[in-house]
Amino acid sequence: MAKNTGDGSIVLSALEEDLLTLIQHHADGMYGLEVLNRLNEANQQLKRRKIGIGSLYPALKRMEQQGLLLGKWGDEGSTSGGARRRYYCVTGLGHQALTDTWRYRQAIGAPLVFTT
Repeated sequence: MAKNTGDGSIVLSALEEDLLTLIQHHADGMYGLEVLNRLNEANQQLKRRKIGIGSLYPALKRMEQQGLLLGKWGDEGSTSGGARRRYYCVTGLGHQALTDTWRYRQAIGAPLVFTT
């Protein structure tokens, strides 16, 4: 869970950082299962543990309540079998929290680019 440090900065969990990093590059937002599939594809390639629906949706809801994400319902459509999708976009606060996290990582010596 993201924690407000009291000085205006926010400390993100690893999952929150992953979600903000992924969603920020989609101006129209991403819906939950799309986020889950993209994360799990990356996790599979890197032989990391998959994220489950039971972890994803509570995290998205908390991040929305904290103002890091903005959720909005899409229209019912034939592509989703008639179900409405909730699309998530990163807010200004979410961008700032992610930027602060990256600055912290650089300050402790994390490289900007990883090579294999």
